[in-house]
Amino acid sequence: MTTELDRLAVRLREFARARDWEQFHTPKNLAMALAGEVGELVAEFQWLTPAQADHLDPETLARVRAELGDVLLYLVRLADTVGIDLSEAANAKLDENERRYDPASYRGSTRKAPPLTP
Repeated sequence: MTTELDRLAVRLREFARARDWEQFHTPKNLAMALAGEVGELVAEFQWLTPAQADHLDPETLARVRAELGDVLLYLVRLADTVGIDLSEAANAKLDENERRYDPASYRGSTRKAPPLTP
């Protein structure tokens, strides 16, 4: 089954290939670019109050949307480059978190759970 993320990965691969950018799309470079885009996303919220962050004005919302798009593009490209299925990785992580953070013990809590033992 082909997912939207799979289609996006193919489109990004073709985008890079058409511009001969594959040579620049190393895991290191993509991870650094991803971190930069996350920084740009964070900058949109940096000086907002919690109330402002919960109710973004249209201009800020448009910038946040664009930055989220950039973050997703770099994340998908990085995962594709290193051969990781993002849907599988995310589901595996969520499965782990469900085992670590049972609702009865962690409801309303910000405390961190101990690592799972193998």
